[in-house]
Amino acid sequence: MATATTLRPVDLDRLRSEHPELRIVDVRTPGEFAGRHIPGSYNVPLPQLAEHRTELTAESTGPVVLVCESGRRAGQAERQLADAGLDRVHVLDGGVAAWESTGLQLVRSAGAAPWGLERQVRLVAGSIVATSIAASTIWPSARYVAGFVGAGLTFAALTDTCAMGMALAKLPYNTRQRGSCDLPVVVSQITETSEDRS
Repeated sequence: MATATTLRPVDLDRLRSEHPELRIVDVRTPGEFAGRHIPGSYNVPLPQLAEHRTELTAESTGPVVLVCESGRRAGQAERQLADAGLDRVHVLDGGVAAWESTGLQLVRSAGAAPWGLERQVRLVAGSIVATSIAASTIWPSARYVAGFVGAGLTFAALTDTCAMGMALAKLPYNTRQRGSCDLPVVVSQITETSEDRS
């Protein structure tokens, strides 16, 4: 299995101009992608990546850079693609957030940007904890709900997974907001463009 190369935003910007066959695959939700994304990137949400990894790992696709909001989901995507045999894979260190903080260009939606998945997880987890603590003044057993959420967040940090995030990613807010990802079209664009340049 190949080891992923982590790229800094400035390195990715340089690599794009040096290697036009490079593909930037953004594994965030369609809502997050619509809010802001790196120019020329393709949206293949992480939950749908497995069913299209054969097309993405074809030799003709060239090197692939995986992107998410902070780098965590891109790391998960890299493990999936590496298991499928992709040996030219990179992960953008710090994700779109790092790209933006470097001052590099982003494509932004005209309206208010949807909340990122990580922000949604913080809202839901925080709301559950605050509500269960408040409810524990009347129903003492409610404090166990807060403990369960805390244990879940600890497990998520230790395993670099997030069940709550995966569940939230499937909500209509994230899958259809501002136009959903037409995955077969995206995959055909990636492979057709790659074949044209090979």
